[in-house]
Amino acid sequence: MIRIYSTDDGLVLEQAGRFLRPAKPLTMDQIFQSADPMALVTTACGGAAPVAAPGALRSPLGTQEVWAAGVTYYRSRTARMEESKDAGGGTFYDKVYEADRPELFFKATPHRVAAPGAAVRIRSDSKWNVPEPELTLAINAAGRVFGYTLGNDMSSRDIEGENPLYLPQAKVYDQSAALGPCLVVAEALPGPDTQIAIAILRGGQVVFSGEIAVGQIKRPLASLADWLFRDNTFPNGCYLMTGTGIVPPDGFTLQAGDEIRITVDLVGTLVNTVGAS
Repeated sequence: MIRIYSTDDGLVLEQAGRFLRPAKPLTMDQIFQSADPMALVTTACGGAAPVAAPGALRSPLGTQEVWAAGVTYYRSRTARMEESKDAGGGTFYDKVYEADRPELFFKATPHRVAAPGAAVRIRSDSKWNVPEPELTLAINAAGRVFGYTLGNDMSSRDIEGENPLYLPQAKVYDQSAALGPCLVVAEALPGPDTQIAIAILRGGQVVFSGEIAVGQIKRPLASLADWLFRDNTFPNGCYLMTGTGIVPPDGFTLQAGDEIRITVDLVGTLVNTVGAS
């Protein structure tokens, strides 16, 4: 397992607790284009110069698109049905949860992705906004899952609930996503007992927290990548958020200044504040 951190000065690799700067320039696009990303980054660690642990981080992506999957956990199915019941969309989500074909949607281009420590946003025309903590797959140009990171799929639940056709507006806007703090390149994905946790702080106090095991996801993770690459190409690879099983109660909405902390032990903690709408 090798962790890759993106900084203003280039990539920093973490192998066996040592932080290394590759001797030759290495980019995220090169990693995602590689047929064997693990071999590429392992080779880059050879002869790399030791450096201090990186401070300020960028999102661990180059020109990759970010996509997302929905209704992959039972809790998200229930929440989506509840928020859209007045619009007659409840049965749509029930059917998606049981169907072979998953819900997949475009989430963000790189300029819409907030870096670790930076601000995510809530829409100015929405009154009910939540973060969605998600294990996020790194997929190379050939459609192979080679690693993972953490993602925050910011969502406007009132807009989506008004009409399912408004999903793009509820999901896609400036700083509607965050990724990080690093990209983990590994031979295997996190096991089913791996916990995804979230805590939302307001004025230094926790106002919501939750956790769920990766094993609670209904669909095999690799199958989501397979569906995404059907009749679709990604020359520089892509990221795919895999859905959430942690949904705040209906009475909760984010406020400007809130701090969102998403944690998976193998990756670390993705921290973002909520900026003004």
